[in-house]
Amino acid sequence: MINQLLNKETKLGVIGLGYVGLPIALEFAKKIKVVGFDINEPRVDLMKQNIDPSKELEKKDFEGCDIEFTASIDDLQDVSFFIVAVPTPIDEYNQPDLRPLLGASTTVGKALKKGDIVVFESTVYPGCTEDDCVPILEKVSGLKFMDDFKVGYSPERINPGDKEHTITKILKVVSGSDEESLETVSKVYEIIVEPGVYKASSIKVAEAAKIIENTQRDLNISLMNELSIIFNRMGINTYEVLEAAGTKWNFLPFKPGLVGGHCIGVDPYYLLHKAEGLGYHAKVINSGRYVNDSMGFYVAKQTVKLILKTGKNIAGSRVLVMGATFKEDVSDIRNSKVVDVIKELKSFSANVEVIDPHASSEEMMEEYMVDLVQEATGTYDAVIVAVNHKEYANLPESFFTNLMDEKGILIDVKGIYRNTFKSLIYWGL
Repeated sequence: MINQLLNKETKLGVIGLGYVGLPIALEFAKKIKVVGFDINEPRVDLMKQNIDPSKELEKKDFEGCDIEFTASIDDLQDVSFFIVAVPTPIDEYNQPDLRPLLGASTTVGKALKKGDIVVFESTVYPGCTEDDCVPILEKVSGLKFMDDFKVGYSPERINPGDKEHTITKILKVVSGSDEESLETVSKVYEIIVEPGVYKASSIKVAEAAKIIENTQRDLNISLMNELSIIFNRMGINTYEVLEAAGTKWNFLPFKPGLVGGHCIGVDPYYLLHKAEGLGYHAKVINSGRYVNDSMGFYVAKQTVKLILKTGKNIAGSRVLVMGATFKEDVSDIRNSKVVDVIKELKSFSANVEVIDPHASSEEMMEEYMVDLVQEATGTYDAVIVAVNHKEYANLPESFFTNLMDEKGILIDVKGIYRNTFKSLIYWGL
């Protein structure tokens, strides 16, 4: 298969062309023939015009790529090596929502042939690939797993907004359903991954490795958030404490903040779901999730308290929220915890306006019923800098004083203006 791919006698297919799938597809397309498949036809149409709907890649990233973008399953018939890179979100009850993944498995099953290999990159709980996806591949294709086709798992490590740690620059964890498939999967990824691959001993090990990467970060950030709540009651600044503690060589440099997005704020729930199914209640992971999920409400309530302290009525007060995406310098609004801040403020009858240079107003309205304004419109009682976009990094104090009256409050969630402003009422995590 490796020789056939390199000689362009067969094709590699990427199912799901979002933040993860599109960069993978384009990198492979610089070396071999690729079919990029997505069920969203408007997105596919944009990609045919060398436009990344996620606004992560530029037009030049599409140049020199041997790729066919499609929303038709018929175009997958010549594919021998499938990579599934669809989202794995959670539902309103924080339970895994496998519908995109199982739908993608159905799509692949319709094009699957004898001798093909299917590799899953979507983040899942250990066992999901073999227990949930493989049966669908068998049922839809009519083929038998291991006799007719094989599977692998290679966890995605795309970091939205990160131009340094791209797919070609990061060691890739790979796994296969047997030694032969592991070797093939390894060689395929080695076509584009410069540091090479790490061969996990099994698919379940690879799945577990991915899910604890983000669970570990989630727990460390939850500790910082809890410390921030404690230090706030003590009247000391969390970032000053962290700077002092950080002088020790082995102190881990985590910081407090809003934990959203489609990875850190989601993946631990997949592990919790699996643990519950095995009869174990994971106390530490659950506690970390509770702390991080409550931080948006905490920030909003601290804002309310500070407005009340100035003698103003919170009902009818005007608050500007700067930043709506789940992290800095990206357009991705999925699972943004800034929305929790907005909703909590509105529950106190505050008038909230939201601006963001990266987010789409249409997407914010569709996803959260939150409308973005193009620019700040007047005098606010508080301004919350919720996301540290590069556009906000060097704003002078006068920018904020012009937005607020003399009792105006600056809420600096990420601490980017700490120790720089003198005349404003200031609060940060």
